[in-house]
Amino acid sequence: MYYAIVAALMLVFPLASILVDASVHQVQPGWFLVGKWFVFWAVGVRLFLAGLRQILQPRYTAEKILGIRGDDVLLVVRELGFANASIGIVGILSIVATGWVVAAALAGGVFYGLAGINHALQGHRNRLENVAMASDLFAAVVLLGYCIWVATR
Repeated sequence: MYYAIVAALMLVFPLASILVDASVHQVQPGWFLVGKWFVFWAVGVRLFLAGLRQILQPRYTAEKILGIRGDDVLLVVRELGFANASIGIVGILSIVATGWVVAAALAGGVFYGLAGINHALQGHRNRLENVAMASDLFAAVVLLGYCIWVATR
């Protein structure tokens, strides 16, 4: 289930939304739509859902994704959930508050980049952490690429 959710929120839903939006508005897909829809799905929906799960079930992230056992880590995972949910809310609301797209892309891109690098530095990664690492680094490239496009146009 984890793999399907990550694939849907990080690739399938953003790409489908870009194509539908471009078709409806009869425009070429480009960085503007990439930013809009990757922020909504990858930053907004994914981080919000991840945050909710980390708040309500911190043991799943600790044990299944990070491979850490014990109750001491649950407080920290729950705090990560608050941060993820907060960034996610900004990403979700950016669909109506369009001025928030760049800020959400920057925050999400930096977060995903640092999280992906952190996963990469762990020598004992399991399959779920490998998926998290790859999707985090992919999201960072897309989101920070969008930010660079905005800054240079």
